[in-house]
Order: sequence, then C-alpha cells, then structure tokens
Amino acid sequence: MTSISLTSITDVPADVPHARKAAISRDDLLAATLKLIGPNRSLSTVSLREVAREAGIAPNSFYRQFRDMNELSIALIDLAGSSLRTIIGQARERATSTERSVIRVSVETFMEQLRADDKLLHVLLREGAVGSDDFKHAVERELTYFEDELRVDLIRLAAADRSTLYEPALVAKAITRLVFAMGAFAMDQPPERDPALIEQISQMLRMIITGSHALNRALPTA
Repeated sequence: MTSISLTSITDVPADVPHARKAAISRDDLLAATLKLIGPNRSLSTVSLREVAREAGIAPNSFYRQFRDMNELSIALIDLAGSSLRTIIGQARERATSTERSVIRVSVETFMEQLRADDKLLHVLLREGAVGSDDFKHAVERELTYFEDELRVDLIRLAAADRSTLYEPALVAKAITRLVFAMGAFAMDQPPERDPALIEQISQMLRMIITGSHALNRALPTA
C-alpha cells in the first residue's frame, strides 16, 4: 500500500500556475489527478497527458514516479482507502462506547468526507462501480480492510454491552457494503439532503445490528 499521506497531496495551492517544473513527486501527480476527477468522472477516463499538464510537467517526466496510469490509479485508490479508514477510525474513538453513538458518528464522518474538497472518497465510490477490473480489485481490497476493522469494533462493543452478535464478520460486511452503496447514491444528491440520508443510513445500520443480536439470542444453547 502506498505510504503517501492525505495531507501531503491536499495542501497543494489551487492557484499554482501550470508552468513546467524541474522535479515532480508521487504526491504531486496524485494531487493533480484528484483535481481532474469528480462525481461524474472516473479515473479510467483520465489520460497521462492530462495529469502531466495539470502537474506542470512534460509527459515523459511522469514515468519517473509511475509505470503508467494504472499504477497511479491503484496508488490513489489505496491512499483513499487508508485515509478514510484512519479518519473514520478516529471518529469512532471519539464516540461514546455504545453502538448507537458509534454508528451515528461514523455515518456523519463518512458523509463529511463525501463532501470534502479532496475527493478521495469519490475515488472509492466511483471506481468500485465503473473502473477497470484492476481498479475494482483494488477497491474490493480496501473494502475488505474496512470490514475487518469494523468486525473488531463490533465484537468489542457487543462485549462491552455483555452481548454477542450473530456472524459479526457478515454484519461488518453488510454495514460496509450498505454505507458505500448509499454513499454512491448520495454523491449525486444535493448536500441539503445529507441530514435525511444520515438518518436513513443510521437507522438501516441499527436494523442490521439489532437483527444480528436477535439471531444470536434465538440460537439454541448447548
């Protein structure tokens, strides 16, 4: 997974003129690519020449950092996933140790990142649906990381409440896939709809968790 930081690629001033630069970094190229994509444009439609022009370099200079656009795109997907996991993980830590509050804070943080200027969440949402097979595999890998981390959190929260979830790994997968599907829908909606969507998603997630608790209680005891 790429070690490029979220801060390093989003602190590039928007008004830097496109003069040719003597040197270019991976961060610069990822930042340039982020400026070219959005809710209605996939990574697969961005050309190497466009990235080079946005970054202010000659096209041949691109190859000093990446073999091709495919490698750059996968690095950007990896960065988007790791950055989002860090942000949501920090939000969960700030929440009180109850399922209800953790769900709400996580959903609110997710929606905040959906509207963030860096567009990193757009990368995951868009490429998982319309990107190349390599992009989809990279997005799937990031979603699996989300699921693994969420599974650990769900088990911890249930134990704190002296309860047990039925198939916590499956619960984590259901939650992750639902949130990302709703995020893809929200991307095309006006921000004014976010409060209603946050409430809907939060309720859906509580239903999933409540159902898992109920299924576990219904299991015959040994």
